[in-house]
Amino acid sequence: MTNRVRVAVMGAGGRMGSAAVKAIEAAEDLDLSAQLGRGDRLDSLEETGTDVVVDLTVPESTESNVRFAVEHGMHAVVGTSGWDADRLSSLRELLGRHENTGVLIAPNFALGSVLATSFATKAAKYFESVEVVELHHPNKVDAPSGTAVRTAQQIAAARDEAGIGPGPDATRTAMDGARGASVDGVPVHSVRLRGLVAHQEVLLGSAGEQLTIRHDSFDRESFMPGVLLGIRSVAGHPGLTVGLDGYLDLEA
Repeated sequence: MTNRVRVAVMGAGGRMGSAAVKAIEAAEDLDLSAQLGRGDRLDSLEETGTDVVVDLTVPESTESNVRFAVEHGMHAVVGTSGWDADRLSSLRELLGRHENTGVLIAPNFALGSVLATSFATKAAKYFESVEVVELHHPNKVDAPSGTAVRTAQQIAAARDEAGIGPGPDATRTAMDGARGASVDGVPVHSVRLRGLVAHQEVLLGSAGEQLTIRHDSFDRESFMPGVLLGIRSVAGHPGLTVGLDGYLDLEA
């Protein structure tokens, strides 16, 4: 009989965290070993036999949470934003000393979103112009979203590899923010609106045509298959993986 994976959820009191707790409890091959909320001590995990930590907390605490997990032999699946280049570099260095431990940092766990970003990246080198619009609920603390930043970065890399320059833009005067943020030269626009959950569209255009690739998450349930995939896969991917696409077969 296959051993069940013991999973601890950090940020269990939040909306994503509570959804993850329910999904783990319903999974036949997983055991919920711990639920940690704000103020709970990390060292309480040491006696739980946890195999995988799921971090769904806040940017201020995610780095220390993940470092604790790695230093104590636990794999980590992370859905918290705030992982800039310096933090990722530091985590890679730590994982170099814990070669059998895996960490997945996923800007988005919705499988449809991961696929949409992959499709947009493949399409971007065939169009003259490309821009990203992300739309979220007004309680989201970061803008642009981590998904939008990663999408723009991947699009920019694909266009650079294909030798495509920036999209045409004759703007000479603009109010601050009117053209959005520039992520590696790709404009990214953020909308915060009550009633939304998580939505993104990539707009691609050339003379006479436009392609829109859009993904919508209407409920946090949409993220749970990706969270469970990460939990089940992370031990088989030692080191750092950024993006759930690293666990999917998207090469074709």
